[in-house]
Amino acid sequence: MEANRQASCELVLDPRIRRTRLALQQALAKLLQEKEFDSISVQDIAEAAAVNRATFYDHYADKFALLECMVGTRFGELLEARGIQFNSGCAGALRGIIMGVCDYLATAPGAECTRQLPHMEAAVIAVVRNMLLEGMRKHPRPDGIPPEMMASTLAWAIYGAAKEWMRNQPRLAVEEAVDGIIRLVAPMMGVVDVTAQTTSRGGHS
Repeated sequence: MEANRQASCELVLDPRIRRTRLALQQALAKLLQEKEFDSISVQDIAEAAAVNRATFYDHYADKFALLECMVGTRFGELLEARGIQFNSGCAGALRGIIMGVCDYLATAPGAECTRQLPHMEAAVIAVVRNMLLEGMRKHPRPDGIPPEMMASTLAWAIYGAAKEWMRNQPRLAVEEAVDGIIRLVAPMMGVVDVTAQTTSRGGHS
């Protein structure tokens, strides 16, 4: 199931596929403004996107996979807007990922959207986990800790810290929050010198 979800989120070149997937993501985003995720059916999404159920399943395994891809698309837009070049194979990508989480929480549609929708929270964590896992599989840890375990641990830690940042008032500037979160999680990744991470404001890898 995880492989199917990741495949459905991959960038495709066919403009027809891109249009259909974008339409489905936009349909779900609109429905989330009107009702709870649990009460939204695949049929609801298909009708809102003006496609049939069969077409939906051609692109996504279920509505959870669609939600995850919707979050991933939003992440990409936020990183692009900040001019952050994400490269999952380098340590510098950590800043981009954390910045994406903070931006996502700060701009989530609807008041306190992520707190109202546990599924949205899970989707954000899944997107972060997959981003981290892609790089960790290319660069195995010398201590033998499975990359899946480390990616999951880091994803939860990053999301939890960013969520706490959102709660606190007065809230730190996002750049300060990102620097703090980097200092917390970098040692878990084996990044000893976090100075470059916290001083490179551009976020380029």
